[in-house]
Amino acid sequence: MIKLTPPMGWNSWNTFGENISEKLIMETADTMVSEGLLEKGYEYLVIDDCWSLKERDEKGRLVADPAKFPNGMKAVADYVHSRGLKFGMYSCAGNLTCAGYPGSFEHEFIDADTFASWGVDFLKYDYCYHSPIIPGKYLYRRMGLALENCGRDILFSACSWGADETHEWIKETGAGMWRSTGDIFDTWESVKDLTKQQARLHPYNGVGCFNDMDMLVVGMYGKGNVGLAGCSDVQYKTHYSIWAFMGSPLMIGCDIRSMNQATKDILMNPELIAINQDKLCRQPVRLAGIWAGEDLLLYSRQLDNGDLAIGLFNMGENKAMANLNLDEVGLPMSTGKTLRLKEVWTGEERTVTNATLRKELAPFDCAVYRGKVVDL
Repeated sequence: MIKLTPPMGWNSWNTFGENISEKLIMETADTMVSEGLLEKGYEYLVIDDCWSLKERDEKGRLVADPAKFPNGMKAVADYVHSRGLKFGMYSCAGNLTCAGYPGSFEHEFIDADTFASWGVDFLKYDYCYHSPIIPGKYLYRRMGLALENCGRDILFSACSWGADETHEWIKETGAGMWRSTGDIFDTWESVKDLTKQQARLHPYNGVGCFNDMDMLVVGMYGKGNVGLAGCSDVQYKTHYSIWAFMGSPLMIGCDIRSMNQATKDILMNPELIAINQDKLCRQPVRLAGIWAGEDLLLYSRQLDNGDLAIGLFNMGENKAMANLNLDEVGLPMSTGKTLRLKEVWTGEERTVTNATLRKELAPFDCAVYRGKVVDL
């Protein structure tokens, strides 16, 4: 399946882990619609690990746990589809999934056929308990080929954590998105670490095969399966801004049934979603800036219609002054042009003067601008 912009949706793992059920999935589907998430572009509802029995049936097929999904996965998929959403599931390239359930190793075609028969639209494919003597690229090629021959259009979400230099071969497999990192946790340290891992990977993101920085922790507040220390709303805002700006798939990980207003405002910021979903999907460019330390990340990204996005991200615990010479984005004063900017969180508008953008950022805060080229 070819996806032209980064996939958006919700995944059960970050908050619920093994504590999933038919009731939870149906309530989440209802909430995605009623709260306006589907309208904003969040279309995939994905069940992660722990959904099956620990043994396959006599025909070698995976079986949904009847205690969790008493009406079976086809019924769940049908309900999700009835709400206008797309339905996603999970498997693994190893003998076992990460939580110890049956994986798809040497069952790729029968599992792809099973998922297709249930009405699955998205498969997250993990990398635990895999063969130590078969390179990962061959395992992902197998499932990619199986999905493309299952008779249903299924988005292949490869989750090999960036292992085995995933970025070098992932486009060979038919994957529509690929995890470039290990797991995220609900801490600022985790967000910061995953962000800094991206520097060498920007050239490998693009239409049809998107670099997945892992699921969002916005709105978790330290609760749930990966909820450790939690983050502040300012940190969640910056986390979301970075993921959106860099073109990562946006997969919500909190319990959306109990979102507060701050979480809704972050997850449904229309201008950031527009930057994430820009049809050109051009890579972000790391800028040097002026006097920027290692915790001050400055980025630009060219958008459709000649617009330019600029992201200023303070990853540190002290306030910082971001200074950016427009020469870095192709607009020295000699061009007779400058930028008219709108900040996506505050709505503040400004025109850059003297070819220099300056912005003071509070600890952990950010500013993201969408700019138009105008005459001086």
